[in-house]
Amino acid sequence: MIVKTKKYKLETGTYIKLAMLNVLKRQWWVGLIVLALCSGYFFIPNTWWFWGTLIALVLYLLFWLIQFAGVTQLEQTKILFDKLGYEISSQQILIKLSSKQGMPMKWDQIRSAKVGKDYILLVVNNAQLLHFPFKIFNTENERKFVETILKRKGLIK
Repeated sequence: MIVKTKKYKLETGTYIKLAMLNVLKRQWWVGLIVLALCSGYFFIPNTWWFWGTLIALVLYLLFWLIQFAGVTQLEQTKILFDKLGYEISSQQILIKLSSKQGMPMKWDQIRSAKVGKDYILLVVNNAQLLHFPFKIFNTENERKFVETILKRKGLIK
C-alpha cells in the first residue's frame, strides 16, 4: 500500500521549534554539566557559579537557535520549506515537489520518529526533519498505516 498525502508546507517557526526540542531531547546530558558547574558553589561559595553557568547555557541554546534559523535561510535547504507531497510505502518515502520531480528517502536514513498528539515527526539528522501533521493524510487508516510502518521499522514503540 502507498499512502499519498496532501501537499504540505513546513513553516519555519514550526521547524525551529521542533528542531530545538529534538536537540534538547538528544543532548539531555548538557543539563548534567549545568548541575555539575552549579555544584561548584558548595566548594567555593560564590554566586558567579550560577551566573557563569547561566550565561554558558544561554549561549549554548542561542548557538542552536541560530543554527536552525540559518538553515531556513540557506539556498540548499529552501526545498524543505516548499509545498511538498509525500508518497509513503514500506520501502521508502518519496518526497515530491511536483508530479515529475521527487526524491526517494529510504527508511534506513531515518534516525528516529515521534508521534505527537497531532503530528508524526521523522528525524533524519539534527537539521533535517520530516513533519507530517495528521491533516495531510486523506484518511485515518492511512495515518495508522504509517504508524504501523514506523513500528515495524523499530522507529517508535
